[in-house]
Amino acid sequence: MILEVLTYPNKILFEKSEEVTKFDENLHKFLDDMYETMIAKKGIGLAAIQVGKPIRALIINLVNEENIQDKADLIEIINPVITYKDGEITFQEGCLSVPDFYEEVTRPNNIVLKYQDRFGNHKELEADELLAVCIQHEIDHLNGHLFIEKIGYTKRKKFDKELKKKLKKK
Repeated sequence: MILEVLTYPNKILFEKSEEVTKFDENLHKFLDDMYETMIAKKGIGLAAIQVGKPIRALIINLVNEENIQDKADLIEIINPVITYKDGEITFQEGCLSVPDFYEEVTRPNNIVLKYQDRFGNHKELEADELLAVCIQHEIDHLNGHLFIEKIGYTKRKKFDKELKKKLKKK
């Protein structure tokens, strides 16, 4: 089922998400719905809070070398904790909750992540470049933050101006 993606300035996007404690069929169905939603909206990552559910769950599905978004590469991340950060990378980010706006954001390039899968199994993942950027972007959502908070004053003013124009047209 395709879920509604909340967009800025919806206040729910600024809520801190709660830890997941039940790894049951309801969670599995919700993760499946998140995947369908992300693909339908042409995203590569989605946090639960973006579809109105404040739980610490996110999914990422990057495009492979053949430029295909293969479901076999889907990563479901529950209760993520970054245990290591290093380096720096600047990447042009966009967000399903901030449609049609892209801006460069600088983040750590290498991370180590501890998390749980859909069954509650504990996992660890080392990530760099785009995957590291995506994980950090989605974890920001779980903590009630959007990438536009990281873009600097001048670029943020430009964003706010564009948003006001867009809202007036509606």
